[in-house]
Amino acid sequence: MAMSTRCAIARSKMSLTKCFILLSYFICQLYAVQRDNFKTCEQSSFCKRQRAYQPAQSPYVALEDSLKITSNTIDIQLLNKDNNVRFLLTIFGLQDNMFRIKMNELSPIKERYEIPVGDALKEEPAQQKINFAGKDKDKFVIKMSNHKLLLSLSPFRIDAYTDETPVMSLNSQGLLKFEQMRIKPEAKPPADDSADENGEEANPQEAVENQEEKVKEEKKEDETGMWEETFKTFTDSKPHGPSSIGIDVSFPGFENVYGIPEHADTMALKTTKSTDPYRLFNLDVFEYDLYNPMALYGAVPLMYAHNEDRTVGIFWHNAAETWIDISSNTADKSVFSHIADFVKGNNEIPQTDTHWFSESGVIDVFLLLGPTPRDVFKQYSRLTGTTQLPPLYSLAYHQCRWNYNDQDDVKAVDANFDKFDIPFDVIWLDIEHTDGKKYFTWAHDKFPTPEEMIKNLSVKGRKLVTIVDPHLKREDGYSVYTDARDRGFLIKNKDGNDYEGWCWPGSSSWPDFTNPVVREWWADKFALSEYKGSTPDLIVWNDMNEPSVFNGPEITFHKDVKHYNNFENRDLHNIYGMYVHQATMEGLVKRSGGKERSFVLTRAFFAGSQRYSAVWTGDNIGEWSHLKVSIPMVLSLNLAGITFSGADVGGFFKNPDPELLTRWYQTGAFYPFFRAHAHLDTRRREPYLLPEENIKIVREALRLRYSLLPYYYTLFYQAEEDGLPIFRPLWVDYPKDKDVFKIDDQFLIGSSLLVKPVTDQGQTNVNVYFPGKDNVWYDIDTYQTYDGSMTINVPAPLDKIPVYQKGGSIIARKLRPRRSSSLMYQDPFTLIVCLDKQGKAEGELYVDDYHSFQYKNGDYIHRQFIFNKNTLSSKNIDPKGQFNTREWIEKIIIVGFPNEPKKITIANSSGENSRILGFQYNENNKSLTIRKPGDNIADIWTLVIV
Repeated sequence: MAMSTRCAIARSKMSLTKCFILLSYFICQLYAVQRDNFKTCEQSSFCKRQRAYQPAQSPYVALEDSLKITSNTIDIQLLNKDNNVRFLLTIFGLQDNMFRIKMNELSPIKERYEIPVGDALKEEPAQQKINFAGKDKDKFVIKMSNHKLLLSLSPFRIDAYTDETPVMSLNSQGLLKFEQMRIKPEAKPPADDSADENGEEANPQEAVENQEEKVKEEKKEDETGMWEETFKTFTDSKPHGPSSIGIDVSFPGFENVYGIPEHADTMALKTTKSTDPYRLFNLDVFEYDLYNPMALYGAVPLMYAHNEDRTVGIFWHNAAETWIDISSNTADKSVFSHIADFVKGNNEIPQTDTHWFSESGVIDVFLLLGPTPRDVFKQYSRLTGTTQLPPLYSLAYHQCRWNYNDQDDVKAVDANFDKFDIPFDVIWLDIEHTDGKKYFTWAHDKFPTPEEMIKNLSVKGRKLVTIVDPHLKREDGYSVYTDARDRGFLIKNKDGNDYEGWCWPGSSSWPDFTNPVVREWWADKFALSEYKGSTPDLIVWNDMNEPSVFNGPEITFHKDVKHYNNFENRDLHNIYGMYVHQATMEGLVKRSGGKERSFVLTRAFFAGSQRYSAVWTGDNIGEWSHLKVSIPMVLSLNLAGITFSGADVGGFFKNPDPELLTRWYQTGAFYPFFRAHAHLDTRRREPYLLPEENIKIVREALRLRYSLLPYYYTLFYQAEEDGLPIFRPLWVDYPKDKDVFKIDDQFLIGSSLLVKPVTDQGQTNVNVYFPGKDNVWYDIDTYQTYDGSMTINVPAPLDKIPVYQKGGSIIARKLRPRRSSSLMYQDPFTLIVCLDKQGKAEGELYVDDYHSFQYKNGDYIHRQFIFNKNTLSSKNIDPKGQFNTREWIEKIIIVGFPNEPKKITIANSSGENSRILGFQYNENNKSLTIRKPGDNIADIWTLVIV
């Protein structure tokens, strides 16, 4: 949520002066992002210093006599020849084709921050034996299965190979720069330059020039902001001086790189030669600009490089402010002895060079060596975890607004969805539901009986979301604040007192979520006995958790505020928001005694956030351009492991017209997280308020989403297992097709559905690229076929979403319209079997109770359906799963079946209980509809067509 034009905190009885300050702030922020509120690289001293470092021979050398070898690690010291500072470099071999490279000062004067294991990394990564293969000229050779690293001693650099193919280089451009901790030098009295060291009188002119040079050097050091930095009216004290780290990472043979969300930009990352670097620094940037590298709400320092032959990646394990420069180049032929293997004709191979630098911390880089897209997703998920299987209701449609006014408003919205036969599962309450913006409370004049309100929703299978932000109103009568204050749980300013900033309630303080004890305290606040008015059907939204501080530098914390263990915010800023939603999710699970899966939405995020929360793309605008950019934004989030993600349908700001809102619902119906949201100054735009024809179209889009919930649920189960993106770019499934590497206006849902939303005003036709040379794709409405490896202009009137099922796939759907997903639990399935050119197809279905953790104890079924030689079989993929369900198969539709059959029979796995089934064949679209097979979805059966 973003700022309002009205003084939202007037109720807090603050002074007129303070109210006027915030009101002025709101007004100046109203219509567009204020870019001057946020730093450019030129205004960030460490970014400016690191970026000014030019490619050259690196002053860092590896000291051969310091080498230490174990079965899984190699230690070696590095020396910066320019200042004689030593560093320790450690190389780890990790399971699943990964290397880890860490570098820190050998003897720092102060501990540098490292993200604790269990936070971004879900656990200590499992190591794998590496083979130190000795020295080849001036390089150490380190091998692990079919991968190897070449460690060059002087100058220091590391080259990574897979199957003797170079895939990554570190410090090949000599941009390694590790600013060691130091003590601020005391000011020295002016030296007497009238005599030289032998006591002889110096040349007066030379003395003047020397003094001028010293002044210039002092000014130069001051200008870099190494010990203190000012931005606008804010001064950042730097008691430990400069501490930034940076290194270049090159990808020889790769033209395209992806990842590092969050940016409102294309999926394939662009060169930053003429712009700022891509910035990762969690900030409250509402109405954000499009197609630029400025920072937004979240940060995942993960990048993939992909070409026709392989996919690799790097994970930069650092929570400080980070910038990444990207440039395209050609590989230096002196680097690799067999470079000729990668020359095609007279063209040199492509290369992408990146330069990573962070304000503090250590260099801790994971090399993900693939070699396939699925391999790198698995590798990253082994490090930071996967999205836990969400409860089914959270995959359905969410209705939100800032704000639903009171209980009667909630009741009316709920009733109108039913009146117009539009399904929804969750309704949301923003900050106005609280008592004076005090979280865990209710405005009792508006919501006098919240338990009753929630109960009236839950009888229809629906849930209520309330917003719980991390800022606490500084008010003596507010128990959450006073409890945190009295326990010493609040973040401190640089002087050691409780930090005070301004947010929705006015004067606010923030719990220090970096402290595990504070997270446990926060989690306990969600107990039903603590959160009065809540019930098990209330779930939570964490907003403003970058955190947003209205009167702070860049609208966030001062970097010199103090956290747990005396680390500064500059060391860990990007992970703070993750700790907030981690504690919230743990509290909601704890509330149920650990039995129930729950749901949390977060705006700020970091690597590992996927384990706890869904993510949305923040305060977007109801404009066509923001609808269009939402697709690459959600694609990039999915590539970075944030699979449960989406954008506000309709845009948070402004008033979309019926066409835009309708098209956005058609797009949003395929986001993994599907929510409509709107600013309080916008006109009401619940879907039933649209013109009649638009209501009908939106209703059908929502029903399509609900019919596909079994497919989405199965995909989320698979994603928990292997980390695969759900909303995925085409190159994930078609890695050798260069034509798809930059496509980000269409996408795949899993492997079986291809979607090309309409994102331009007035458009009634779209060009769709159908991937896969030997594929056939079926329009899900008409079953019209399209061959792969072709771009086709297809009709897309307002009531049409261009969606296609892949030939060779089987998708289970539930086609009975219901008011909510919970009412669909026992509904029957329809299997949609789309045959490939060989007359084959296969698919999967996962079923459990849709809400509890019992699936982790084996209460589930995981079925595979295979169609081959006119036989459709159900098989048990995972015998560990056993679950009783009443869900059954109501219908089977086989698409692409060549002719009308004579007879269809079905029997159980032993061939018993055979019976003849009725069917209908459509000659025009070659579809065969088999009526009421009747078998339970858990049964093992075989259907034969003759």
